[in-house]
Amino acid sequence: MKIHPDNIGVQSISGYGPGWISVSGERLCTSVVIGSRGERFEWNCNRFEDLGAAHFELLAELNPELVIFGSGNRIRFPRPDWIKPLIERQTGVETMDTQAACRTYNILAAEGRTVLVALLIEST
Repeated sequence: MKIHPDNIGVQSISGYGPGWISVSGERLCTSVVIGSRGERFEWNCNRFEDLGAAHFELLAELNPELVIFGSGNRIRFPRPDWIKPLIERQTGVETMDTQAACRTYNILAAEGRTVLVALLIEST
């Protein structure tokens, strides 16, 4: 699906499909973290089963207001001990499938929120 956000002044997710997303027209096929303050880096996990506390600790260190976790093709919730560093910093955490996370990130980033989206991109 192609997404056409208004010109929001921050990096946005411009499309997504099975096994990929597009950020400002660049197609990405690996799990990634994108932030409204310009953060963008590969999130070293290919499957939900690869995730652990260190993945979420990295997000907490960036001090966002909110983290949106896109859990892949279906909703799967992170274990409480994984998100403990975020909770301790009073950072909001929302879990949804990756496609919904893409749309939600664009909306919140356009509103000027300090938000990170951590997207699990599963190969098809």
